[in-house]
Amino acid sequence: MKFINYLEKISGVSIYPVVSLILFTSMFVIVVLYAMKTSKERISEMEKLPLDEN
Repeated sequence: MKFINYLEKISGVSIYPVVSLILFTSMFVIVVLYAMKTSKERISEMEKLPLDEN
């Protein structure tokens, strides 16, 4: 039996793609806004972290 046959038997399964799209889009927007609002000093500080010996 194919996987699609299992999904057809679940009532209300069509809401899951919509919910996942909304979650992905909202997380993407949050990350983009965070990246845009972060100061240049903070970004410079984070760039140097892998090379920092302290």
